[in-house]
Amino acid sequence: MLTIHVCEASPEAAVVVDGARLAAVGPYEALAAGHPRARVRRWPGILTPGLLNPYGPELLEQAYHPDPREADRLGTEPVFGERGQALLAANASARGASARRGVQRMLAHGTVAVAGELRGRAALDAVRGAGLAVAARPAGLPGPASFSPVPLVLLPGLAPGGPARFAVFDVPDRAALVREGAGTCVATVVGGRLVYRGR
Repeated sequence: MLTIHVCEASPEAAVVVDGARLAAVGPYEALAAGHPRARVRRWPGILTPGLLNPYGPELLEQAYHPDPREADRLGTEPVFGERGQALLAANASARGASARRGVQRMLAHGTVAVAGELRGRAALDAVRGAGLAVAARPAGLPGPASFSPVPLVLLPGLAPGGPARFAVFDVPDRAALVREGAGTCVATVVGGRLVYRGR
C-alpha cells in the first residue's frame, strides 16, 4: 500500500512511499491528486532526508546504553570510559543489547545513517538490523560523541526511486532544526518502515 508522508511546515516536500522505495517526491497536493488511494500520514514540522551521525564507533562500541531497568543504578544516558567498557564486558549479551539500545536512541534523533569504522559484530548487527545506512565519516569531527552532534549532518535530498529513508522534526524550518537539535525528531522511516515515532 502506498503511503504519503506530509508535514505541516513543509507541504512542498511530501513523499510517497512504496515498500522500501520512494515512488514520488513533491508538493502534497500534487502527490495526493496523483495517488488518491494512498494512505496519508500527517506530521508536525518538517520532513528531511534524515541525519548522518558521524559517531558510530563512539556511541555503539565505546559506550554502554543502560537498560531501563538499570536506570536507578546507572541513569539513562550512555556510560563512557572505563566504567562503560566494564559494563560492556560484563557478559556475552551486554554488547549486543547495548548496541541495539544505542541504535534505538539514534533513530529517536532522526539518524538514518552512521559513519565511522564499526569493528564489533554487536554494533554491526544492530546497525544492519535497523536498516541504517553506513557512510564515510566527515573530516574533522567537531566535538564529543552525541546523538545530536553539532553541526548536524543532513543527508542529500530525497528523490523518486531512492530509498524510503527520512526523518521528521517538529520545528518550523531547517534553521530551527540546527538551533534546537535532533531531539526534536518525531518520526524516523528506514526502508519504508516507521522505526521511530515520538509523541
